[in-house]
Amino acid sequence: MRRVAIIGFMAFVAALAGVFAGRLLVDAPRQSETELHALLHRELTLSADQEKRLEAIEARFAGRRAALEGEMRAANTRLAQAIEAEHGYGPRVTAAIDDTHMVMGELQKETLRHLFAMRSVLDADQAVLFDKHVVKALTADAR
Repeated sequence: MRRVAIIGFMAFVAALAGVFAGRLLVDAPRQSETELHALLHRELTLSADQEKRLEAIEARFAGRRAALEGEMRAANTRLAQAIEAEHGYGPRVTAAIDDTHMVMGELQKETLRHLFAMRSVLDADQAVLFDKHVVKALTADAR
């Protein structure tokens, strides 16, 4: 009985860690995104047409990102409810974790689509510098 209680407690702590990690991903400052925007608007000397096109891309992405962040908050709530109901790593917790991962993956895909849309506005020289900054942002923690 004690062993079951310990395993249940460990599963509960692991699930809470998943909720915490999900919140960090959604609520974390987007430093690499901010750096890319600073690069675009300060270092690349964009034309008026490029600025206008980027503004439209930004507006579309802002709406989509807000929607996905709302879905992430809802997925985290469902995960918390499943943890509270099951007090262990049961089928509801498993399904809620899968749902959370699906939303996180969609947010990552949308972010990459957004980056490629921004890149498509740049000329060849600007794109080379942009690519270097994207790679740097993606590998910053790996170094």
